[in-house]
Amino acid sequence: MIFKGVGDGRPYPDHGLTTAKQWAEVPPRQVRLDELVTTKRTLSLDALLADDSTFYGDLFAHVVQYKGVMYLEDGLHRAVRAALQQRPILHARVLVLDS
Repeated sequence: MIFKGVGDGRPYPDHGLTTAKQWAEVPPRQVRLDELVTTKRTLSLDALLADDSTFYGDLFAHVVQYKGVMYLEDGLHRAVRAALQQRPILHARVLVLDS
């Protein structure tokens, strides 16, 4: 199993981070792929295979930790690439919403 789970949607409240500049304030760290629950059930193959898929966006995936669960909000293609390269970790910006 690559991920802890595959979800469909965001089960956490809106966090208000909508721009790359806002996400840039969240420091990146390493997360294990097997600790992540995806918020998307499908992946666009062209996003996975594109050479410049991170050229215009954030270099790090976006993860939201809510009620002890880590949800992969953005960067599914990065996570799948890491898994295909047999890397168990991903560098991501982790926003903690736990109170």
